[in-house]
Amino acid sequence: MQVRKRIENQPDNKGYFGEYGGRYVPEILIEILDEITTAYLNLKDQKGFKEELSYLYRHYVGRPSPVFYAQNLSARLGGAKIYLKREDLNHTGAHKINHCLGEALIAKKMGKKKIIAETGAGQHGVALATAAAIVGLECEIYMGEVDMAKEAPNVTRMRILGTNVVPVGFGLKTLKEAVDAAFEAYMKDPVDQFYAIGSVVGPHPFPMMVRDFQQVVGEEAMVQFMELTGRLPDNLVACVGGGSNAIGLFSAFLDEDRVEMYGVEPAGLSFKKGEHAATLTLGSPGMIHGFKCYLLQDDQGRPLPVYSIASGLDYPGVGPQHSYLKDIGRVQYKTINDKEALDAFFTLSREEGIIPALESAHAVAYAIKMAPDLDQDKTILVNLSGRGDKDIEYVVEKYGKKYGIA
Repeated sequence: MQVRKRIENQPDNKGYFGEYGGRYVPEILIEILDEITTAYLNLKDQKGFKEELSYLYRHYVGRPSPVFYAQNLSARLGGAKIYLKREDLNHTGAHKINHCLGEALIAKKMGKKKIIAETGAGQHGVALATAAAIVGLECEIYMGEVDMAKEAPNVTRMRILGTNVVPVGFGLKTLKEAVDAAFEAYMKDPVDQFYAIGSVVGPHPFPMMVRDFQQVVGEEAMVQFMELTGRLPDNLVACVGGGSNAIGLFSAFLDEDRVEMYGVEPAGLSFKKGEHAATLTLGSPGMIHGFKCYLLQDDQGRPLPVYSIASGLDYPGVGPQHSYLKDIGRVQYKTINDKEALDAFFTLSREEGIIPALESAHAVAYAIKMAPDLDQDKTILVNLSGRGDKDIEYVVEKYGKKYGIA
C-alpha cells in the first residue's frame, strides 16, 4: 500500500483533490458556482443553519441511524463479525436525504425558486422531492426511462410529493443521460434554479458540499461502534457509484490508519464494455459533467456505455475524492457482479430480516465474501445505504423464480 496522506484540507480553493475535481464548465456558470460556494461556506458554520439542519436530521430524518450487529449472518459465515450502519432506516429510505436537506436549505436561503436534479435509482429524487416539500420549493427531477421502469415505486413517490418527473428517452435512457438532460434544463435559468447534484460529483463546490453533509454517517458510526465494541471497526465497506454514501462513511476514519476501507463497484454482467460500471477498477482519468475523475471512456475521451443491476451505480464517472483516494492507496476499490449482489440481497433478507437496496447489496456481498477469510476477532462495518422497497417488484419479476418466489 502506498503512503497515506492526511486529507482534511481538501479540496483546495479551486476544488481539486490532488489532480481530480475542479470546474470544467461554460463561462456563464463560473459566477453562479462562485455564488453557491460563497453561500455554502458562509452558511455551513452559522449557528442558525447548523441548528436548523440538526433539528431536521433528528426529528424529521430520524438520525442518528443505528449500527446493528448482524449476528445471524456473521454466525452463518464464520470469521469476522459484520455490522450494518442502518441508513436504510432514514426517512425516504436511504442516505440521500442527508445532503438533499442541506442543499434544499442552501437553495432556500439563496432565494432560489426551484430545485432541479437527476436521479438513477430514484432515491436522490425522492429525497430531494421530500426536502423541497418541507422547505417550500418547486422541484423537477430528470430520470432515464429505463430507470423509471425499474424503479416505478420511487417515480410514484416523487409525483405524490408534488415533483415533476421528466422522462429522459435518449441514449441508454439511464443515469448519465438524466444528468445530461437535467444540466441542459438548468442552463436555461441558472439564476432562479438550483442544481442539487445527487452525489459527490460535478464541478466544485458540489463534491465538497455533498461530502460534508454526508459525513454525519461516519461521525455517528465512529461513536456508535466504540460504544458497541469498545474499539474502531477493522474494515469499512460501502458501494460506490458516484460515491456519496461511501465518502460519508469513510471521511471520519480517513486518518485512522488501522481501519481498512473498501469501495465496491458494480461488475455487472462482465468486464466487457457496456456490461459494467467499474470506473475506478477499469477507468482512467478524464472529464465528465464539469469535473475530472476516473472515467470509463473511449479513445476520444467520450464516456462509455455502462450497466449495473443497481440503477444508482450505473455511472461512467466517480467522485474526484474517490479518484484521489485510489491513487494514494487509502481506499481499496473492489467489484461485485450482478449475481453476487442478488445473492446478497436475498441472503441479508432471509438471515436478518433486512431487505437492502440493490446498490447496498453490492457492499453486503463484498462483506460476505471477505468475512470468512478474517479472524473471528475482526469486524466489518457495512454502510447499508438504502432499503430495497424500490427494487422488490423488479427483482421478483426478473429473478423471483430463481430464488424460490412463485
